[in-house]
Amino acid sequence: MPVTHPLDENDPLASKKAAFTLPEGVIYLDGNSLGVLPAHVPDRMQEVICKQWGESLIRGWNDHDWIDLPQRVGDRIAKLIGAAPGTVVAADSTSINVFKVLAAALALRPDRKVILSDNGNFPTDLYMASGLKELLDRGHELRIVAPEDVEGAIGEDLAVLMLTEVDYKTGRKHDMKALTAKAHAAGALAIWDLAHSAGALPVDLAGTRADFAVGCGYKYLNGGPGAPAFLYVAPEHQDQVQPPLTGWMGHAAPFAFDLDYRPETGIGRMRVGTPPVLSLSALDAALDVFDDVDMTVLRRKSVSLCELFLSEVEARCPDLVLASPRDPEGRGSQISFRFDNGYALMQALIAHGVIGDFRAPETVRFGFTPLYLSHADVMRAVDILEKILNERLWDRDEFKKKQKVT
Repeated sequence: MPVTHPLDENDPLASKKAAFTLPEGVIYLDGNSLGVLPAHVPDRMQEVICKQWGESLIRGWNDHDWIDLPQRVGDRIAKLIGAAPGTVVAADSTSINVFKVLAAALALRPDRKVILSDNGNFPTDLYMASGLKELLDRGHELRIVAPEDVEGAIGEDLAVLMLTEVDYKTGRKHDMKALTAKAHAAGALAIWDLAHSAGALPVDLAGTRADFAVGCGYKYLNGGPGAPAFLYVAPEHQDQVQPPLTGWMGHAAPFAFDLDYRPETGIGRMRVGTPPVLSLSALDAALDVFDDVDMTVLRRKSVSLCELFLSEVEARCPDLVLASPRDPEGRGSQISFRFDNGYALMQALIAHGVIGDFRAPETVRFGFTPLYLSHADVMRAVDILEKILNERLWDRDEFKKKQKVT
């Protein structure tokens, strides 16, 4: 049982593990689904709940500036995704934000009807696009192609290109810069879902000239279960977009209580309702761990962890079939494999202290978060995986009974 690994020597991120609360004996390879609790978040929440809410009561909106939390947290996320201050707001869920930015983008291209996405996109993005198309009832088409066919499907009829940068199931990574440029050359706009990118790898929204982006706060950003999501609007669009959900917090003067809606200037117009102060405060605190992190250093370690895992699994677990791109430049911070009894295999792994997850019909996913994982963790995880496969420990009834959340 390795307790150290040569690749962990001189790891510039090694000290970061102490910033997280990890259960004893658990190797956590599911940060791409729900991030680990940062160790200081409970104290921050104690202060927000007992002091700010408990003692300030409604005065907290002014005394603790709760009202501007969405933009303050948004600016912190902006630093991780290559966006300028004032272009990101933390609010709502990813699904709601997809609706908001897609509706806004379509309104900027009223003479075009095609929304292009791929069949590796996270289903909620496609569901929201389909629902919006039906709601508008203006002849829009949701065109879905294979990921490798996206570039060739960009034509002069395209209104909006809507993609997730890193495929949730396989980890396949799109070339954001190239595809955005191709969409712009065709006169279309580009929306990017960063759910599996933000906090996991360097993102450059400004440099790639993305028009809109969305993402969630509970995966690599470690904001907690159901943490607020975020959305980005490029500066050149901010005062042109018409928010489709015209809630009072997007109003230019919400406390004037005008009966007519007037949108706020800038990113604030993409807010809708009262901000969830407790969950936003948890996400705000969680982002502290990134304050001194160089995302290129993080990415370098991510690739190293993934490459070690891939090589060890392929050498020792031949029953698993690689589902992720082999080239590390073509994937995010996860490795996925196919296995006919994938659900049972993952349940057996979890029972033995290695937590990943399963995506139907046969994919087992392993996410690698360099802030709290080491190469020694990777080796131990493969040891356990190999044992479970060799001894068919997954082949038990208790591991085959599917739960609601897989």
